[in-house]
Amino acid sequence: MIIVIYHHMTIKLLPQILKHLLPASLHDQCEAEDVEANTALFLTGETPRWMFFVLDGEVVLERHGMDGQQACLQRCQSGFVGEASLTSSRYHCDGRTSVDTQVAKVPIQALRQALKSDADFAERWIAMLSREVRQLRLQNERLSLPKVQDRLLHLIETEGTDGQYALTCSVKDLAKQLAVTHESLYRAIARLVECGRIERGDGFLALKFESSTPPKKR
Repeated sequence: MIIVIYHHMTIKLLPQILKHLLPASLHDQCEAEDVEANTALFLTGETPRWMFFVLDGEVVLERHGMDGQQACLQRCQSGFVGEASLTSSRYHCDGRTSVDTQVAKVPIQALRQALKSDADFAERWIAMLSREVRQLRLQNERLSLPKVQDRLLHLIETEGTDGQYALTCSVKDLAKQLAVTHESLYRAIARLVECGRIERGDGFLALKFESSTPPKKR
């Protein structure tokens, strides 16, 4: 069951990344929320009122198929989530927290107006979206790889830091992100650890050497 109640407060000190991105006219309109795990920030079909920025924790975008299966569209540990809502009258997916999360909220109508009236802000916004497009290209590249092991290695290489990827969710949720079954992901992790390709520690997966040569299939 997804919880839909959360608490909010006006942000007294805006994070530097938002302070530099947003025009001054929006700073005092932003709110912060401490959101419990498994809480819905928005649901499919709802009218967007806020643009959410993840300060800490994780927000997952999900879409439910006709067969009841959930498809993970995005996992966001930092930055804006659900940007498409800026030009849409309805949400086309669900946004929920996977862990206890802190978000900042920007009123979407004020954000739209600022983008129309402030050319410098519009340029900064476009640059931010360009960076996100590059991230989505990496995700598409990863999902095009046929082997589970290769998808996992690609994730660690491209989304980790210095060859180490922080596990902010369960292996079952990570499998959804990689579009594989959790059983196959458990097997892939075990094989890669056994053959010395990666290390699995407390809350992280790390490369043990260059992964340019795919591991041999067993």
